[in-house]
Amino acid sequence: MTANIWNEAKTAAELTRQVAYVLSELGWRLTTAESCTGGKLASALCAEEDTADFYGVGLVTFTDEAKQKVLGVKPETLEKYSAVSEQTVCEMAQGALRVAEVDIAVAISGYAGPDGGDDGTPAGTVWFAWSFHGEVRATVQHFTGECDDVIEKAVRYALTEVIRRIPQWKKQLH
Repeated sequence: MTANIWNEAKTAAELTRQVAYVLSELGWRLTTAESCTGGKLASALCAEEDTADFYGVGLVTFTDEAKQKVLGVKPETLEKYSAVSEQTVCEMAQGALRVAEVDIAVAISGYAGPDGGDDGTPAGTVWFAWSFHGEVRATVQHFTGECDDVIEKAVRYALTEVIRRIPQWKKQLH
């Protein structure tokens, strides 16, 4: 079995349906802070029935300036680590959680392609962070394919990880 479960047959719509059902059942709400995915995660969430029951705020902060102004990412974080880093994506998640005042934030920042970063970070490198009630966890993935493929994989991965992390988050409340 592959560790890359986002590459399996589940579509973003199927994953969104699962996220919507579970979050609605729990009474939890989600927010998103996206960079390289350009709102595609928000779009997938908004395509689900009864979106307002589990999702209310989606932020696209493509530039460093937007990350600072909208999400409160520190200039020194961007300068020292770059926009595509664990540190930045964690600050993005915390900022989105603060702005939306919800239970869960998902943040995504990466190089979808065709080019990578000036620092040599390859295209397909995407950082993710999930914040649940202020506790943040981050991970990096290296996707292959054209820009649109990387974005689609990133959206599916983010949704898959929300589903995978929910049991852990539930335990934190008890």
